[in-house]
Amino acid sequence: MNKEGYGPILPSYEYMPDPEPHIFENRLYMYGSHDRFGGNKFCLGDYICYSAPLDDLTSWRYEGEIYRRTQDPSNTKGKMTLYAPDVAQGPDGRYYLYYCLSQGSNIGVAVCDSPAGSYEFLGYVKDTQGTPIGERAGDTIPFDPAILVDDRIWLYSGNGPRAQGHDKKKKKASVCMELAKDMMTIKAEPVHVLPTLHNGANTGFEGHEFFEASSIRKYNGRYYLIYSSVQFHELCYAISHRPDGGFTYGGVLISNGDIRPESQLKIGFNAKANRHIKNYIGNNHGSLVEINGKYYILYHRQTNRNMYSRQVCAAEIEMTPEGTFLQAQMTSNGFHGPLGSGKYEARIACQLYSKEGGVFSAHPLVQNKKHPAFTQDGMDRDMVALFEVGLQATKSNQHISNMRDGATAVFKYFDLLSPNEITVTVRGKGTGYMAVRTGIDEEPAAKIPISPSKEWASYTGPFHGKDEITALYFTYEGKKAIDFLDFTLPAAEAPQ
Repeated sequence: MNKEGYGPILPSYEYMPDPEPHIFENRLYMYGSHDRFGGNKFCLGDYICYSAPLDDLTSWRYEGEIYRRTQDPSNTKGKMTLYAPDVAQGPDGRYYLYYCLSQGSNIGVAVCDSPAGSYEFLGYVKDTQGTPIGERAGDTIPFDPAILVDDRIWLYSGNGPRAQGHDKKKKKASVCMELAKDMMTIKAEPVHVLPTLHNGANTGFEGHEFFEASSIRKYNGRYYLIYSSVQFHELCYAISHRPDGGFTYGGVLISNGDIRPESQLKIGFNAKANRHIKNYIGNNHGSLVEINGKYYILYHRQTNRNMYSRQVCAAEIEMTPEGTFLQAQMTSNGFHGPLGSGKYEARIACQLYSKEGGVFSAHPLVQNKKHPAFTQDGMDRDMVALFEVGLQATKSNQHISNMRDGATAVFKYFDLLSPNEITVTVRGKGTGYMAVRTGIDEEPAAKIPISPSKEWASYTGPFHGKDEITALYFTYEGKKAIDFLDFTLPAAEAPQ
């Protein structure tokens, strides 16, 4: 299998959250923050970039490091980390990167002559008097900038509270400001664009008010402001015919727990396991991109039992004739179509949950290992570079760990042509079966016996599937726990 372009679209050792996809020079460029595997804080790495040709979104090229945190003059010792960025091509043909530091009060700007070259610090977004935005009395807190170069140039920023009564003394809001052609100077004072929890009543945004993660797109004359809502796990959008106001609530684009609004599930930091949660949830950030007439939503998932090792995922999303979007499903397909025969890594599961369901990623239930998790052996790219041992020595081996009785990993979707067996590769102390279903409430299409093994071992069993596009549900049924590395669907035999 080509190991890129699936639900987690980048290599397994790469932890890039907050994805901002942009098309430049007939390639799709991916910008974002940069986490580390096993990190204890958000965004411990410097900015990197990946790109892929528009006619092959399964072939991603690592563009390298494009901007270091120490390049900002207020952070020469690197104590602050780089939060979610955005990039746009300016009227002069150069590329401008916008960012905020973790404890900073400014929106920084860096510039480069190419989409993924070495960006150089340019300055801070400022008013006509030269005072940086964020440092003036009455300024709201700059956060998660988003940039759109249209007939005019628009910059978005801001964050909001997640619970009633929180942060009342902090100056938080969703704002928009027009920039001059220098891509740094605001032409007028920032205006509020989306409601937060403190002013969301009777706006149509109730229950999905703005929290953070601004991202802006324009399709068919309409402006789509994508954001992370107070629900935390979901990306929503607002829509308007103008860029600086008049936005109405559009709906949910995707939830990184595949939670549907009709479940009316309210997520708290201490939420208990719930069957409506189909994946281990945490904060979300991402955006839309249109490629060859199809729309995709890019977002990130949590791994390693916390929110500090996030990975970018992609899912196709449908735009209606009226210009609205239907909530996308999390899938394993990413930029691929339905999958067929072959070997697939367990890490591309689009849903993962225990017998009781999923839960918030930082919840103690996850920390004390009652639940399965995406994790890896070995090091990520940053740590490999630190030890100068080369990428081939990472042995990252990303997999699903700690599948206990009733734990389920879901893979969507497969176009099955009657394979007559299925093989799984697992390890651990578990004794039992890996049951494989094509529907969550169906009888198993395969039930593969599992025995204890310290090393990775493969087990094969007969498979009685369907000749149709379907999901595959892998549920461990047995004692103790196993780790799940991959599975293989052989090609169907030709009819005699």
